[in-house]
Order: sequence, then structure tokens, then C-alpha cells
Amino acid sequence: MITRDWLLSVSPESQMQARLGRIYVGWLAFRQNRLAMLGLGIIVLLIVVAALADVLAPHNPISGQLVQRLKPPGGDFLLGSDDQGRDILSRILYGSRYTLLIVALVAVTAAPVGLIVGTAAGFLGGWTDIVLMRITDIFLAFPKLILALAFVAALGPGIENAILAIALTSWPPYARVARAETLTVRNAAYMAAAKLQGISSARQIVGHIAPMCIPSLIVRVTLDMAGIILTAAGLGFLGLGAQPPMPEWGAMIASGRQFLLDQWWVATMPGIAIFIVSLGFNLFGDGLRDVLDPKRGQ
Repeated sequence: MITRDWLLSVSPESQMQARLGRIYVGWLAFRQNRLAMLGLGIIVLLIVVAALADVLAPHNPISGQLVQRLKPPGGDFLLGSDDQGRDILSRILYGSRYTLLIVALVAVTAAPVGLIVGTAAGFLGGWTDIVLMRITDIFLAFPKLILALAFVAALGPGIENAILAIALTSWPPYARVARAETLTVRNAAYMAAAKLQGISSARQIVGHIAPMCIPSLIVRVTLDMAGIILTAAGLGFLGLGAQPPMPEWGAMIASGRQFLLDQWWVATMPGIAIFIVSLGFNLFGDGLRDVLDPKRGQ
């Protein structure tokens, strides 16, 4: 059994012990930040809700009864019902799956692309750096939502195309972060030693530079999750993301905007869900930045 003393040993006996010790020290620092722990709790709750939506949802999120339409919160409809008589709570619970899917897919596609582009540009320099960074600047010149709208308009509406469009517009900031980190380490002594050993440029990037960029990239990805959620909700609101009757939060707000004055709960409840999840990712990202920032102790 792994003990606290073993993890905090000043003289680890193996690389695994050293790595686990660093992770444990980071966790100790992270959990001292109450707001960061709140953000982590919100993210864990989102994952649990998405996984158990079938069990937690009291009603069918797709079909409803018109006789139950626009019921106020309370009774059989805890958060009210929409204009189709569907339970808003059930639709929010199922909608968390789409939110989590978008966040996960964008993170595993945009971040690696940005890491590859940024490390290649920073390490190789010259024309490679100029070309890759000018392409990055072109993407950064347009607001993310506007560029995502252009891609979705070209690809067609739908949740898959919305995810692809968001991923295509999310990688440039990660490339910038990776390039900046690469420029700080490419002339380090251990990189010079790697060159003397005859290690190829590709292996130097993958084995020596990319691992140094990952902590900063993780922080940036986490902080960007709120913006990704809002972009996805914006596409859904405009009818270019998830299509009816899918219970996506942005589309739910769009369907409830015409009832905002009298039946406020139809649009307000999914809006609150977006706010809480976005806040959770922001708080978690801030705490993660404090832990992973190598200058935090200075």
C-alpha cells in the first residue's frame, strides 16, 4: 500500500515513485484552494450526471404531452416543462452528455494539433516557424464563434459538424502556448546533449520538448473549456449545432426564448446549467494553473 511518507520521500528509489510523489504534492497544493475544489466537484458532478442520466431523469427527454406544456417548476416537473410538454430537468440531465462529449472531443483533437504545430514551429524555426505561425495568426484573426459559424455553414448543421468546427477553431491558442514553451527550452543544456547523441529532431520534439509543454497546455485547455461550452451553446442556439429534439442546452434556450417573459423557466434553467458548468471549469483551471505553474512559488 502506498503511504504518505513513501510519496513524500526526498530520495525516491524509482522514477515511478518520483512521479507519484510530484502528483501527490500537486494534489496537496490543489486541495488547499477551496474554489478549485468547488470547480472539481462541479466537473465530477457533470460526469456522474452524464453517466447516470438514464437513472436520474424522471421523464423521457424527447417526448412529452401537450397537455403538460409550459408547466411551472414544482410538482411532477421539478424545473417545469417546455412548450412540447417535456420535462426540463430530464432534458438538462441528458443534455449534460452532449456538453461532456463536446468538451472531451475538442480537448483530444484540438490540443494535440496545437501541440504538434507549436513545438514544430518553435523547434525547427526558419520558414517552418513563419509559415505555421502565419496560418495560426489567420485563425486567430477571426472571433472563434464567427469562424465556427463559417465552418458549420460549410459543413452543414449537426452535432458532429459543430464539434469539428469548434475543434478547427480551438487549436491556434494551444499552438502559441506550445511554441512559447518550446522557445524557452530548445537551447537548454539537455537539448544540446540530445543533439550530440545524434537524436533526430522528431524524437527531440516528442521525447524532450512536448512533455515540457504539456503542463501549460493542460491549464490552457481547462480554462478554454468554458468558452468551448459557450461556443457549442451558441451554435445550438442558432440552430447550427444539435438539432431538435436533441436535449442540447443551447437549443433548449433557443426554443424557450419566445416564452422568456411569462414562462421564464424554459430558457432560464438550461442557461443556469451552462453557467454552473462553465464556472466549474474556470475555477478548476485557475487552481490547476496555480499547481502547474513553475513560477508559483516565486
